Parts: sequence; C-alpha cells; structure tokens
Amino acid sequence: MATEGVDTLTMTRIVTYNVHRCVGNDRRLDVGRIADVLAALEPDIVALQELDVGRRRTGHVDQAHEIARRLSMSHHFHPALRVEEERYGDAILTALPERLVKVGPLPGHPRTAALEPRGALWIEAMVEGRPVQVINTHLGLVPREQQVQAAHLAGPEWLGHPDRNGPTILLGDFNATTSSLVYRTLSADLQPARRLAARKQPTSTFPSQLPVLRIDHLFVSDGIIVRDVFAPFDPLTRAASDHLPLVMDFDLA
Repeated sequence: MATEGVDTLTMTRIVTYNVHRCVGNDRRLDVGRIADVLAALEPDIVALQELDVGRRRTGHVDQAHEIARRLSMSHHFHPALRVEEERYGDAILTALPERLVKVGPLPGHPRTAALEPRGALWIEAMVEGRPVQVINTHLGLVPREQQVQAAHLAGPEWLGHPDRNGPTILLGDFNATTSSLVYRTLSADLQPARRLAARKQPTSTFPSQLPVLRIDHLFVSDGIIVRDVFAPFDPLTRAASDHLPLVMDFDLA
C-alpha cells in the first residue's frame, strides 16, 4: 500500500470508485467482482458512486450493504434518486470508527431540472485517533449543472459548514476534467491530491478499458499529507466497471 521509504504503520488508504451499478464492461452484473477489486486494494475508507439498492434492474440487491459486508466494513448510503422502493446513489464504507455528519441533495441548474438528481454524503472518520472529514459526491453531466453543484459544495452547506473542522477529503466522480470551472472552484479551498503526491502515477479513470480522462478526483485540505495517488489498471479493474478506482495513500500532518 505504501510508497517506498514511507512509514507504512500510519499510512491510510482511501478509494473513490464509480461502480456503474456493478455492471461491468462485459455487461455482466457482478457485485462480488466490485468487492474483489476493492479487497485487492486493502482500503481503509471507500467512496462509491452509482449504487443500486433494491432495484429491479439489478435483482433487488442492496449493493451498498453487500459490498460493505464482503469488506467487513460499516457503510452509509445516500439515495440521490428514489423510485417508490427503489433507490440509487452513493455510499461511504470504512472499518475505521466513524459517524455520519450529513447527507443531502445537490441543486441542479434551473434549465436542467429534468436531469438525474445528484447528492453528497459526509462522514467523520477517526484516523490515527484524529477526526478526518470525508465528503463523497457525484456531479451531473452538464457543465452548467456541475458548476452550480460545485459552488454549492464550496459554500456554507458543505465545505464552508462550521462543523467542517480539521483535515478534509472531498472525493468522487465530478464528471469534469482538470481544465474545468468545477475543478478550479473546488481547488480554491482545497488542493487537488494528484498535485501533492510524492510520486506521479497515472490517474485517468475513464473509460476504464482505455482511460484517457481524469473525471474522478480527490481534493484535500491542510493536514493531509498525500503520499500517492493512482488508478490501478489491470484485467479486473478494466472489466468490473466503466471507471477505474482512484486510490490515495495519505498521512496526517
């Protein structure tokens, strides 16, 4: 897990992963395969996007619960979308002591109100005995919608919230590249983790079979020492989802 020459005893690993409702590039629905990708990475905290819970199209499985069970982690799920008993959204999983701070929807642009709803969830995880704020999100597909959502995340409801104290990690699928206004908006308060990494590795995550786009990101506050950021590219990760997972190893200052 650790960068060569770095003390592995205090290293913490966090992963963000758009799992595409656990349907891979071979069109096979396989929750276990997603869990296998994550188990091989040995993460301490996992942020997932595009999970189905109780949906007919994926066999009514609670994907958040099942992946967490296979990894022996607790989890919190936020449904950005509800259709009667069916839910679809994002989750945070961890084996660390934690508490849920907040979940909520993200606003859309007034002219794009019919698009898929989006949300975010926030936990406080105890890392090395210290609280770390972890916020997972999945932004929309339309740039003007993304810009509204990024501004909301940067505002008083989330990053500017009085409870957001100490080391913070904002991560997820932002559907926006490093040249976007979204990226610049979120970089005004936090630092892109890939810029701070002690060594540089490939971090493009989409599409997983031939990753050329950086649209999954990690942003960090002061107090987070980024050791490594990378997107594992192997036969399993290429098949399991249309995104690669994005991994960060870090210490606390």
